[in-house]
Amino acid sequence: MALPPPAVELPRLKVGGSVDQPGSGWGQRRLPEEVAISLTYDRAAYAVMMATPLDLEDFGVGFSLNEGLIGGADALAEIEVVPVELGIELRMTLAADASDRTVERRRRLAGPVGCGLCGVESLVEALRPLPAVRCTTQIDASEVFAAVAALGGAQSLNRETRAVHAAGFWQPGRGLLAAREDVGRHNALDKLTGALSRAGVRPAEGIVVISSRVSIEMVQKAAMMGAGILVAVSAPTALAVRAATESGITLVAVARDDGFEVFSAAQRIRT
Repeated sequence: MALPPPAVELPRLKVGGSVDQPGSGWGQRRLPEEVAISLTYDRAAYAVMMATPLDLEDFGVGFSLNEGLIGGADALAEIEVVPVELGIELRMTLAADASDRTVERRRRLAGPVGCGLCGVESLVEALRPLPAVRCTTQIDASEVFAAVAALGGAQSLNRETRAVHAAGFWQPGRGLLAAREDVGRHNALDKLTGALSRAGVRPAEGIVVISSRVSIEMVQKAAMMGAGILVAVSAPTALAVRAATESGITLVAVARDDGFEVFSAAQRIRT
């Protein structure tokens, strides 16, 4: 059984403001695919997430890191992507110490793309204390604009569908090193985490830039991956700002062509 494509064309009826408006009528629209991904560790089910079937090995590594199940990509001895009738199984085999940690924190969650905390069983887990980020990187304001522009240029699936989020990593002097896309903004950040870990890139040495708003779970994932600077094109929630302040993350948001706003740890931005 083959993996489903990340996007498909489906028929749609376009209705304009007037019957003779150009483009009205039946045609095709390219849409992103959304698939149930079952993440298993040593064949035990841990979570089910709705995600785009793209860069799934990165997704498995990044999700495991951001959940605190592993300390590095090498803790996963094997990753197998297996298409099944109802979706995809992402089968991961853990090293012994990571396996013990997974058993302790094992939980099941059904993760709609719009909610990164659905299924979390307690308020303590949902609002867990975040690790302090160790980051000495400082950047010029111009690099914030460059990172946002570069991420937009790297969103090939979004250009096709206009319906997916992206997360990228910008490093001063090197530019955009990686970008990952998904229908879920949380999944895109997990995929980026996995890609950087597998490539041996330290997130503290650059900018993590996302195409979405900044909710608490996005800050939690940034803290777990060790990112010191998080840039978003949309606004943050108040809880996200408090969490970023707590962990020492420089939170930049509402980053557009004409400016941006810094909500925490502004000392890393040279204006």
